[in-house]
Amino acid sequence: MAMNKKALHSAIALAGVSAFALTACTGPSGGGGTSTGGAGGGTITYGTTDKVVTLDPAGSYDAGSFMVMNQIYPFLLNAKPGTADATPDIAESAEFTSPTEYTVKLKSDLKFANGHALTSSDVKFSIDRVVSIADPNGPASLLGNLESVTAKDDSTVVFKLKAGNDQVFPGVLAANSGPIVDEEVFPADKLMTDDEIVKGKPFAGPYTIDSYKKNELVSLKVNPDYKGLLGKPANDGATIKYYADSNNLKLDVQQGNIDVAGRSLTATDAADLEKDSKVKVHKGPGGELRYIVFNFDTMPFGAKAADADPAKALAVRQAMANVVDRDAIATQVYKGTYLPAYSVVPDGFVGAIQPLKEMYGDGSGKPSLDKAKKAFADAGVTAPVNIKLQYNPDHYGKSSGDEYAMIKEQLEKSGLFKVDLQSTEWVTYSKDRTADAYPVYQLGWFPDYSDADNYLTPFFVPGNFLKNHYENASVTELIKTQLTTVDKAEREKVLGEAQTAVAKDLSTLPLLQGAQLMVAGKDVKGVEKTLDASFKTRLGVISK
Repeated sequence: MAMNKKALHSAIALAGVSAFALTACTGPSGGGGTSTGGAGGGTITYGTTDKVVTLDPAGSYDAGSFMVMNQIYPFLLNAKPGTADATPDIAESAEFTSPTEYTVKLKSDLKFANGHALTSSDVKFSIDRVVSIADPNGPASLLGNLESVTAKDDSTVVFKLKAGNDQVFPGVLAANSGPIVDEEVFPADKLMTDDEIVKGKPFAGPYTIDSYKKNELVSLKVNPDYKGLLGKPANDGATIKYYADSNNLKLDVQQGNIDVAGRSLTATDAADLEKDSKVKVHKGPGGELRYIVFNFDTMPFGAKAADADPAKALAVRQAMANVVDRDAIATQVYKGTYLPAYSVVPDGFVGAIQPLKEMYGDGSGKPSLDKAKKAFADAGVTAPVNIKLQYNPDHYGKSSGDEYAMIKEQLEKSGLFKVDLQSTEWVTYSKDRTADAYPVYQLGWFPDYSDADNYLTPFFVPGNFLKNHYENASVTELIKTQLTTVDKAEREKVLGEAQTAVAKDLSTLPLLQGAQLMVAGKDVKGVEKTLDASFKTRLGVISK
């Protein structure tokens, strides 16, 4: 079932979210859906169980928020449909003018929907703001190699980098850290509420927000002044409808009340819908990673625990890595729509290796109770160890409940653990996890750009997105080295070394990597194109 690197790399897709502009409605959806009109006309309704944390780019690093941001904000660079290459979007040109300077020239006469001019000053403001606010749930970690931003004139921006020859910086500007906002609307030093943002109309993407009820209904209308790479949307507008339960999402697909459904339907729902003549299930490869995070302060024997002991804490992580049965989860819970993951970088990315397969379990990917017991014995850990394990039921799909029930069962069956399993809805979950509320917890990841680095830099360098108090100077150095290594063979070698190093520390425990899936009415065209599009050509199929 393994994908070849070329196939996955060309579609790595769906890691970001595709534009409604690419999903043209050419007739009513099967079952009397909401779409009307022909190509270039009508509206499209998209259903999702995802949630918006905030529309402020400085305060979110998740799929639900980014999906809407992709529709309303402009980016300097974007992924050209059908590729994973960062290409000028509202930029006229973008290039390295020296190893440590990346120069962007904007297109002429850009403006926001409120009438304000969009200039290089807004670009500098937007990027500086992400870095200075450094919100725990924001994307500031992506900009770790940025030293400064200079607006040389109204149309020219120069990004000065700390380390030269940054192989992924163009992708960073096309990712979560890249939305350009209106400096006349947004405050420089704090986040802005969604209602204030909508009122200020600081939009210059393919769409603007016409009406907004957070995590209920968002109405988008075409922005006639958008001058970006994606071009004019192939419809007259779009509606995003939010669901608390995937069962209701599935029902509305079947009844034709929505045109396209993305995140998240269960594997069972997808199998059922494949039998329905009124809908079509579209599948494509993707870079999603599902994993467990360990908080190095609050996990058993963590740095702030009464019985703190780093060797015992590591043994707990090692024992869990030896006991978990990824294949059983992939097969029984996800019906093969996910594959076991044995690295922090999913198989198929250039430079990906599988160090956890050899280091933990029986050496072939299966669990090993003997090795788990040995990890405890060597560190002097007495079983059972109490684990407080948190998961999220809405952001990562309804099947997360079954996934983590199986993990609890596997851990407790070993006799080494007693698991207190709890769940929290995403809007709260995304804040609590960075406030040390969860000693051990679930997360998932969709890459911002099509490069193995995006599974390393955001997680394992100081100030990382996880905020789990993990730091290792040698790991940090390896990650910095691969980032600026031009020779491809040498870079792949360093990427492998970095994956092995983090596998030894087990800051996170990778579990599964998966494909992506959308469901659409039979007559809604353009969905296949979305699946074939690059990781950032945006429909809201998928983040974090």
